[in-house]
Amino acid sequence: MRLLYNSPDLSGDHDKMLAKVVIVICLVLVSIGSISCRNAATAPVDRVAVRPTKEAIVEADGLYAQRLDLVKVRQAIVALRQAQADDSTNYELAWRMAKYNYYLGSHTPESTEKSKAFHDGIEAGKLAVQLQNDKPEGHLWLGANYGGNAQLSMLAGMSEVDEIKSEMETVLKIDERYQAGSAYMVLGQLYLEAPRIFGGDVTKAISYLEKGIKIGPENDLMRAKLAAAYAAAHRNEDARKQIETIMSTKPSPDFVPEYNDAVAEAKKIQEQLK
Repeated sequence: MRLLYNSPDLSGDHDKMLAKVVIVICLVLVSIGSISCRNAATAPVDRVAVRPTKEAIVEADGLYAQRLDLVKVRQAIVALRQAQADDSTNYELAWRMAKYNYYLGSHTPESTEKSKAFHDGIEAGKLAVQLQNDKPEGHLWLGANYGGNAQLSMLAGMSEVDEIKSEMETVLKIDERYQAGSAYMVLGQLYLEAPRIFGGDVTKAISYLEKGIKIGPENDLMRAKLAAAYAAAHRNEDARKQIETIMSTKPSPDFVPEYNDAVAEAKKIQEQLK
């Protein structure tokens, strides 16, 4: 006990040493904190990077080129929709969305998917027209989706005939050669298939289709529609000539699906003419 009492008083030095240790620890913590902050500031954000629109379009176009398989068309639409989430006012995305949905609606056997595809195509077409009213793509595919939807419902057909005419006439004013004269084809089909009470007129249908085939002689679908119009007008030999031309044509590699559709229609008309 005595030794304790006679020990030198080190309490003052101890306090100083403790203070120094505390200061050093604080400096280390501040240093670590500043490093962490810098790392946090410079570290990449933990989210999916925005994909360039051009890349999405290239992918979608590549998928659509394989459209004989409808799965590829659906995948193309998904790629466009994802791109639109980051680039909602891009015209190139909008008109492609209308086009691809039209193809899906025209070829899927599922009635629910068909209806949704035409609905989505109409909305995409409206957006495309709003973004670039002076270009043909939006107008053509908007009108085409109106036409597809009209075939599903008589009520829709009654209300959308004028819209189809308006969009196709706009395409003809902007560029009648767009898609090998397809606006003429849509108008011809409209006048051919619409009841007379809604403006159906076989003579007008033939007139539009003949104009179109002069502009786009490679448009096999247009030729099939013209054959159908000739048959409806009892011009059977003219119809057969169009069918023969379709059957003897070597399809373009880029339009094999459309050629197949034309051949299928031509065969139906052949059966009717027998």
